[in-house]
Order: sequence, then structure tokens, then C-alpha cells
Amino acid sequence: MTDRSHVRQVVHEVITEILPSVRAEDIDGRQHLKDLGADSVDRVEIILGVRERLGVTEPLASFSDLPDLDHLVAFLTEVTA
Repeated sequence: MTDRSHVRQVVHEVITEILPSVRAEDIDGRQHLKDLGADSVDRVEIILGVRERLGVTEPLASFSDLPDLDHLVAFLTEVTA
């Protein structure tokens, strides 16, 4: 089982790796990846990176309607439980 704080940490790590101009402390759960300056390629790379690190096999399409990072973390926590 993966807890929410671990999932949030992985999401923040991957975001800051793909978007080096974004500092982890500047990431807010109410933001969407677009709000952080991620273009469509960045967003796919972030989701792929998070999926890989957490061992998630959900299809990419499952992530398209998540409105913000809090929902992304909640979704990932649920599918890794």
C-alpha cells in the first residue's frame, strides 16, 4: 500500500525533474500541471514518470480529466492501494 504523502512526494519529484524551473515548495495541490508551465509533452512525461515510479499500470487516458494535483495524488493513492 502506498500512502498519500509518498505519492505526493513522488509527484513533486517527477514534476521538478521534468520542469526544473519549478521548485517543489512552489507546487500547490490546487494547481494543474498546465499552471506550472507544463506543455502537453511535459504532462505526458510527468504522468509516465509517476506511473513508472509507483508501478501504476492505469492507461494514460485515466489521467486526462483530473482537474488538479490533489486529484492526481488521490487517484494515484487509490490505484496503488
